[in-house]
Amino acid sequence: MHKKPDWIRVKAPQSQGYHETHALVRDLKLKTVCEEAACPNIGECWTKKHATFMILGSVCTRACRFCNVATGRPDLLDPHEPERVAFAVKSMNLKHVVITSVDRDDLDDGGAEHFAQVIGAIRKETPGSTIEILTPDFLRKNGAVETVVAAKPDVYNHNLETVPRLYATVRPGARYFQSLWLLSRVKEIDPTIFTKSGIMVGLGEDKGEIYQVMDDLRSAGVDFLTIGQYLQPTPKHHEVMRYVDPNEFEDYAKMARGKGFSMVSSSPLTRSSYHADADFEELKRARIG
Repeated sequence: MHKKPDWIRVKAPQSQGYHETHALVRDLKLKTVCEEAACPNIGECWTKKHATFMILGSVCTRACRFCNVATGRPDLLDPHEPERVAFAVKSMNLKHVVITSVDRDDLDDGGAEHFAQVIGAIRKETPGSTIEILTPDFLRKNGAVETVVAAKPDVYNHNLETVPRLYATVRPGARYFQSLWLLSRVKEIDPTIFTKSGIMVGLGEDKGEIYQVMDDLRSAGVDFLTIGQYLQPTPKHHEVMRYVDPNEFEDYAKMARGKGFSMVSSSPLTRSSYHADADFEELKRARIG
């Protein structure tokens, strides 16, 4: 077990804003990836009343070695969840909202129609809010990507998570080239939607493999790349092979920008939806420029 360095440590959440967000999420019986995935940034984000809502239940049909979300028999779909999420977005006065989900391999469409209903409910309740989604890979779910894209999210995010060599041990239920295909398919259907993807480092990859992932993502037309430090949720999960120095994260950011990404977030505490609202504004400026 590697000792956690100072730059990865965060303070325990205790602000009033954090507790208000916590109470709202509880009252509406919603799930957030902030809690389910034990995100280290929950204190900062919830203080600012930013939260990433997790739809389609809290139990995943896969068992990725990096993820803290429960796995097993999934929950029944809640037909009222789209309206509750939309109400939370309005109550929190969110200008930019992030919606993610567990994998639902048990559903014929992988939950794509439910994503579309959530997007529609938010558009109806708060038409001024921009919507970012982080979807599963919809492996072997024909038409799923098309269903979600038709609902017109502003940002479509799908994470590669790691380099292809490590998929068998880190992300065994997924397929690297399926994820790349999904991201390229989004652009093919609607080039106006921003696409985004992210990887974790510290799982045993090397720099050359990370650069290859960058090239693959650019070939798929991806606009925005996130790179963050993998943190082991429990002793049962994949171990941290190393803690990457902040300077190395800066080097990755420079390389990614050089390869043509419009937006890059690369730091030890970077996560897919961390500072997503500010990043989206910068993405729009980059496109206009």
